[in-house]
Amino acid sequence: MGEDEGDGDEEDRGRYPSHEAETNTGFSPKQMGYNLSKRFMGVSRVLSTVCVGLSFCIPATAEPSRLIYKVEVNDIIHGVSARHIIRTIDKAARDDAELVLIELGTPGGLYESTRDIIEAILSSERPVVVYVAPAGAHAASAGFLITLAADVAAMAPGTNTGAATPVSGTGQEIEETLAKKIQSDAAAYTRSIAERRGRPPEIAEKAVTEAKAWTAQEALDAGLIDHIATSEAELLSKLDGATIRRIDGSEVVVATVGAPVTLEEMSTKDRILSVIANPNIAILLGLIGLAALYLEFSNPGMVLPGIVGAIALLLAAFAFEILPVTAVGILLLLVGFGLLVAEAFTPSFGALGAGGVVSILFGALMLFEEQPLPTPALEVSLSVILPVTIFFAALVIVLGRKVVEAQRHVPVTGQEGLLGMIGTARTDIDGKGKIFIHGEYWDARAKERIAEGAKVKVIGIEGLTLDVEAVENEA
Repeated sequence: MGEDEGDGDEEDRGRYPSHEAETNTGFSPKQMGYNLSKRFMGVSRVLSTVCVGLSFCIPATAEPSRLIYKVEVNDIIHGVSARHIIRTIDKAARDDAELVLIELGTPGGLYESTRDIIEAILSSERPVVVYVAPAGAHAASAGFLITLAADVAAMAPGTNTGAATPVSGTGQEIEETLAKKIQSDAAAYTRSIAERRGRPPEIAEKAVTEAKAWTAQEALDAGLIDHIATSEAELLSKLDGATIRRIDGSEVVVATVGAPVTLEEMSTKDRILSVIANPNIAILLGLIGLAALYLEFSNPGMVLPGIVGAIALLLAAFAFEILPVTAVGILLLLVGFGLLVAEAFTPSFGALGAGGVVSILFGALMLFEEQPLPTPALEVSLSVILPVTIFFAALVIVLGRKVVEAQRHVPVTGQEGLLGMIGTARTDIDGKGKIFIHGEYWDARAKERIAEGAKVKVIGIEGLTLDVEAVENEA
């Protein structure tokens, strides 16, 4: 029995291991939890190490590129275009743009407007790049100085710049003494801009003293520009990562590849005003306005000529406010208009008309002031003004004579239409009587006695009574 019991106990111990046996084998629940915890901590350390390694291998997310503000100038430089450029430069500073890109193509412009643009470029908080483009464009006179003043100057192949000799408002060369004074001032201003931008002043001033112009390659070789680029994309690629030295001595590294380019366009109002600011268009608007108002005053009630004339004169007045006009030029235009009107009302065999045409021509040519600037002033084209003036003169004279003829023409309707007409006395007219005329019976009076049936002629009208006289030598 004892052996049997012993065998049973051993069998039970084999089937149900004791706590001591579990402890000896190391597989107790407590021990298993401890082992799992150690393994988890090991894996965590490995993952942490991998993540730290990857953080060095994977680049950080790049900051979004700053904008590039672009301005296109392909007309003369005047107050409207200057305001647009300056406004864009100020906006770039407020928005912390990467840079300002001015795509330039201009024959020149006004002195004050040019200086305003240059001062804005030199004091700009953001770099300003001037790019003379596209191929075939040129940056003459005022455009040359603006290019010279840029932080970075670039040109497209096939473009040119230079030729900044001062000229008068008519585009003609100025008389010698005055020319020397203006040229000296212009040359000094050009040298000062070149020196501030680190460009050769002795070469730059030749644009003024010798009216010299350069191709893109010549300008690059002379150190007047920094790059030649066939396209805007190529220019931005060359500028990417470049260090630009500002006028205050600071340096800026620009990132241009991939930077969005925002074209700052003129408002509709500024585009219209920019077109009106052309001197030839301004004079044309003034002449149209005068002719239209003259037509309205000569024929009251037409309305349309009055509206057109008022609008044209107001637009011309705005253009004359932007452009540097002279009082002498304005007076000559008005005197010429007055002479044309006088020719229409008092024919002088063409003398007054010819004087009016000459006065308007000289007024147009002398309308704009001579500019003390190293850029050609806006020119008045004789090929435009001459035919327009002749047409204007013919129009005013013809309209004026039509008005005179209409005023002298005998009315054929109403009571006035009876003057000079012949009627028949229906009663004896002895002081007063009745006549039949124009299909109607009228009261009539005469200074002399007229017999019934006699022919009478109306010589006057007073109310509803006709003054008549007998028709002598009646057929």
